[in-house]
Amino acid sequence: MTDRINAQLTFLTEACKLKSVLRGTTLCDGSRRENSGEHSWHIALYAMVMAEHANRAINLDRVIRMLLIHDIVEIDAGDNPIHGNHDPAETEAIEQAAATRIFGLLPADQASAFRALWDEFEAAETDDAIFAKSIDRVQPVVSNLESGGTSWIDYEVTREQVETRVGAKVQRGASAIWAALRTRIDFWFSSQA
Repeated sequence: MTDRINAQLTFLTEACKLKSVLRGTTLCDGSRRENSGEHSWHIALYAMVMAEHANRAINLDRVIRMLLIHDIVEIDAGDNPIHGNHDPAETEAIEQAAATRIFGLLPADQASAFRALWDEFEAAETDDAIFAKSIDRVQPVVSNLESGGTSWIDYEVTREQVETRVGAKVQRGASAIWAALRTRIDFWFSSQA
């Protein structure tokens, strides 16, 4: 039992490093960039609050579990903003290696379960993963709308980029949420013209 607890504590200590990974998105008040640990907590809360708007029936417990671990690979890979300039194939390879290393710190049964959940999120083929991916995209949009478009301005994001890179994913799992945000997004971009 001691070996199992030691492995679990090793993983949890490693997971603390996620709090040091700064993201491109700021807090809603624009005061500073959020870290990936804060982001993971916030989107888990988003899922709890917004679950009723999922396009299909979901298992909220599984969605929250996915969201709590979905960015843990950023400990090794860093944050790669959706509007940033990076090689997706290279990022995927780094994230896959990170998932193997980080989840591998856990006892074998938990390592396998966590990795399977992370892989499911990445594949975005199940209803739970599709909704989780949608919520992962909603939170940065709201942060940008509340902070005056901070990262949209930094990355010179266009309305069309928001629609294609974010909107399509949100619509896939939570079309009502995207419909509600679209008016606010359109207003923000029209005010920048």
